[in-house]
Amino acid sequence: MTAEVTGHKDLPRTDDLPALPYRLALPMRTLAKPYFFRKYHLTIHHQDRFPLTGPLLMTPNHLSLLDAPLLGAVAPRMLHQLGKIEVFGGFQGAFLRRVGQIPVDRSAYDMLAVRRSIQVLRDGRVLNVYPEGTRGPGDFGRIRLGVAYLAMVTGAPILPVALMGTRLPDGGVERHPPTGSRIDVVYGEPFSVERVPFPRRHSDVQAVADQIGDVLRAHVKAAVEETGHPLPGWRDQRDPHD
Repeated sequence: MTAEVTGHKDLPRTDDLPALPYRLALPMRTLAKPYFFRKYHLTIHHQDRFPLTGPLLMTPNHLSLLDAPLLGAVAPRMLHQLGKIEVFGGFQGAFLRRVGQIPVDRSAYDMLAVRRSIQVLRDGRVLNVYPEGTRGPGDFGRIRLGVAYLAMVTGAPILPVALMGTRLPDGGVERHPPTGSRIDVVYGEPFSVERVPFPRRHSDVQAVADQIGDVLRAHVKAAVEETGHPLPGWRDQRDPHD
């Protein structure tokens, strides 16, 4: 799929941002991918649907802490991923930045994180965004506006992704499933929404978010039916962070 993507001088401008690093992530992916296949009963479905070139907004459901490292390792291309700023402290934070990950302050409108996300797509790379915004039941019941805004600004195609098994029904969102657990990653068909020039009205972004939500909900439902692997249900209410 070919997408017409905006340039760095279009609004909001991203031509003043330094390039995000990514080269360290490449050998890390090479090491991590076989580890996940050894540790879990992991099946990737419809990998042929994953565009191998050009900008891409990857939009998985969000079940647990395992989602980001798993997808970062097994996706066909290196991912830039958004993560809550709380995990970007100390050595861990320095490492995450070195491998091209983007901290976001969820307590406020983080314009720098938004611009960095747009920069990734304008550079023709893959941005992984969790449309639900937090870990939960994984059914795309609630879609935040960020993915719609990024798609409207850049014109990048959207890739639905359904994760099943990264959290067990009785497992907490902070825990990884035990060794040998079944995990399914199901890629959907990429689709695009109309690119909208500045300014973008809130009502228009909301309408596009609703449209994207319909597609994502249909995909995760179809993925559950195809694999016979159910979602784990509502989140562990003991989690204090989401």
